[in-house]
Amino acid sequence: MSPEGSCPWMGHLRRLQVRTWIEPVVASSQVAASLYDAGLLLVVKAHYGAGAASNHSAGPSPRGVLEDQQQRAISNFYIIYNLVVGLTPLLFAYGLGWLSDRYHRKISICVSLLGFLLSRLGLLLKVLLDWPLEVMYGAAALNGLCGGFSAFWAGVMALGSLGSSEGRRSVRLIVLDLILGLAGFCGSMASGHLFKQIVGRSRQGLVLAACSVSCATFSLCYSLLVLKVPESVAKSSRALTTMDTVSGVVGTYRTLDPDQLEKHSVVGHPPRPGKAKPQKAIIALLFVGAILYDLAVVGTVDVMPLFMLREPLSWNQVQVGYGMAAGYTIFITSFLGVLIFSRCLRDTTMIMIGMVSFGSGALLLAFVRKTYMFYIARTVMLFALIPITTIRSAMSKLIEGSSYGKVFVMLQLSLALTGVVTSVVYNEIYQLSMEKFVGTCFVLSSFLSFLAIAPIGIVASKQAPWSQYGDITEK
Repeated sequence: MSPEGSCPWMGHLRRLQVRTWIEPVVASSQVAASLYDAGLLLVVKAHYGAGAASNHSAGPSPRGVLEDQQQRAISNFYIIYNLVVGLTPLLFAYGLGWLSDRYHRKISICVSLLGFLLSRLGLLLKVLLDWPLEVMYGAAALNGLCGGFSAFWAGVMALGSLGSSEGRRSVRLIVLDLILGLAGFCGSMASGHLFKQIVGRSRQGLVLAACSVSCATFSLCYSLLVLKVPESVAKSSRALTTMDTVSGVVGTYRTLDPDQLEKHSVVGHPPRPGKAKPQKAIIALLFVGAILYDLAVVGTVDVMPLFMLREPLSWNQVQVGYGMAAGYTIFITSFLGVLIFSRCLRDTTMIMIGMVSFGSGALLLAFVRKTYMFYIARTVMLFALIPITTIRSAMSKLIEGSSYGKVFVMLQLSLALTGVVTSVVYNEIYQLSMEKFVGTCFVLSSFLSFLAIAPIGIVASKQAPWSQYGDITEK
């Protein structure tokens, strides 16, 4: 007899659990974000390209000089833009995380999605009404004042952690990253084609901006009207010991659960010492590793669009979209990596594999001269997403569930703050080195990525092998 036959209310419960899925919100918001990011880059390029063209008509200049001027103008725009995007969330993201822990888990998600929508509307109005480019600084500020991506992703990670057991958590969180990557890949692939739908500088990008606004609107409405906060697995396992599901993803991870055969035996056990008294040294080392690695990733991501537009690549709109889409494939390969590695490797080992993968790819990227070489370098980065996601998972196993929102926001804000500094420094380095060696920033990223292995190695050396339940256990 099926579970639904023996317990009629279980079938209804399974249907209700569909509403706890955060995946539709992640997917729609990321499609909107990928369209927005590509659209903003192309709008900025078109804006400064027109300015360079008018200067060229007044007095002829070599093509290389005009390209350098355009690159510096785009880089300067993104220095200010990234400062606004990175600093404004610092005022409110932690407060939203605290409110989410204390009152309702959806607060940080819904408020940040409102900011996403306002910023996407800013790009649409700029294209539609031909507003000055500086209006995008205001749109970025509105996004940040609503918490920005720091508050949003911290809220998503909190819901994902609440709806999964500790043994499944690494897989659960990497699935959310997989959805993020697939949505970003689709949006980026379409961005170049959508941008070209309307010819003419004053209206080019209108269709793309409108699609971004539509996706952002859907994600906000879904989170407000449909999304439900999942019940903690620790609570539901006591009431429904026969259910083999993860709240939010019903019947998906049955074969992936490392403690499937023994999970009922651990119900009712007292909390482990590491949970009751967080190992602050381990958490601090994980923070340091995450920040160093994020410095490398953010620097590469910030400079890469400029690298695509400049010689030797000099890509057009469609090629830029494809290049940005290539960056999202690591979400798929990293997901598969966690799926395989989590069965036989410790979390620290998986983190170091991801760091080596990104560092090697960044080093290859520094010497790219042809389009195919760019995609080879991107392929080497196939496990680049594993470190940050696995670090989040490890931290969630060292703290109480009631503190997820605050801790995840603190991590995200730390990454955002260091990312702001990184963006400024990398853009300045890029402007100084692009005429001599355009790959200087990528070499620096490779060094930082390998350097980030050091604190993770210390964690691995000080701790016993993490158990099959995914915990950090003391020697």
